[in-house]
Amino acid sequence: MNERTILHLDLDTFFVSCERLLDSRLNGKPILIGGITDRGVVASCSYEARKFGIHSAMPMKMARSLCPEAIVIRGNSGLYSKKSEAVTEIIKEVVPLYEKTSIDEFYADLSGMDRFFNSYKMASELRKKIKKDTGLPISFGMSKNKTVSKVATGEAKPNNQLRIDYGFEKPFLSPLSIKKIPMIGAKTHQTLINLGIRKVKTIQGMPVELLERVFGKNGATIWKKANGIDNTPVVPYSERKSISTERTFDKDTINVVKLKAILLAMAENLSFQLRRGQKLTACITVKVRYSDFNTYTLQARIPYTSADHVLISKTLEMFDKLYNKRLLVRLIGVRFSHLVGGGYQINLFEDAVEMINLYQAMDKVRDKHGDRAVLRAAGIEAKTISRFNPFRGEPPPLLANRRS
Repeated sequence: MNERTILHLDLDTFFVSCERLLDSRLNGKPILIGGITDRGVVASCSYEARKFGIHSAMPMKMARSLCPEAIVIRGNSGLYSKKSEAVTEIIKEVVPLYEKTSIDEFYADLSGMDRFFNSYKMASELRKKIKKDTGLPISFGMSKNKTVSKVATGEAKPNNQLRIDYGFEKPFLSPLSIKKIPMIGAKTHQTLINLGIRKVKTIQGMPVELLERVFGKNGATIWKKANGIDNTPVVPYSERKSISTERTFDKDTINVVKLKAILLAMAENLSFQLRRGQKLTACITVKVRYSDFNTYTLQARIPYTSADHVLISKTLEMFDKLYNKRLLVRLIGVRFSHLVGGGYQINLFEDAVEMINLYQAMDKVRDKHGDRAVLRAAGIEAKTISRFNPFRGEPPPLLANRRS
């Protein structure tokens, strides 16, 4: 069987690097990006700031006390989205099979390319081109699978590259901290520490059954990753990937209050589905079909987000532009597209700690008790909005012909 060649690319301190392109005086200085008040949260920080123990998701007040000379900047998601798309376009031109896993991270499958040209040389040229054309620093790791390549990128940073040759995966991972294995979060890390496991080498020497007893199915995955085994494919990226919902009314309506309440509930629910799937959207489409069966849509590009208040407000604003008050409405719908991976990070630029905590608390209640457990009062009448997670398998069906 031919070994695969998987490339992992990650833009270094992406938000900070974008800001430094706008203002070179920020180079070499500790930078914090996020909410600029004491109630804000750090979304990203420069390597210079990290030396003071600052990390993302830290309250801004604490970060400022650790490094009083740090420069604090409110994030500009429009700028970062634009730069992310510029990098995506360059990768798309060079690589036939690539996956965009977040706003600043990519995988590419270069398997079989060595028959035509050296894949490591090609990856090096691609990295050079991204740096030259966008001005952004970027690192890469290359190996036979996603896990080892991602870890290699982490070891290569900042602004460097690292190839792990076939057969050297285990020795490469062996001396590293268990924290370096993708999927090991704070909780799992603490459990492993309590078991006396600090280095990957220890996991490599353990029977898989032992980890399964402690972590269930995840134990086997951790063991495989620690041993450099990962067969997950590079999933082709498509800007058209989307989630959507729509409603056909039994009786055509002109009740604007009702229409807006349903649109609000749709946008709120889709926003929750985004966050549950750790996704962000960069494009909203609103659809209206009138009683004469003429259908009109309006599409708008937005900075990457998964925040209710941003998406609901934009959806309702678009409906106001689209809606013809003289005609009865037969169907309305909302679609979020141009999806990429990424949790709350991009929403930390302007949101206070309370807002982030509120979203997380609401989502926790919804996960436990169902999507309708927590709703905005204005959308409470929309009783039949979808209740499934579209990121656990098949893309969601459109919810047509629902009774209102």
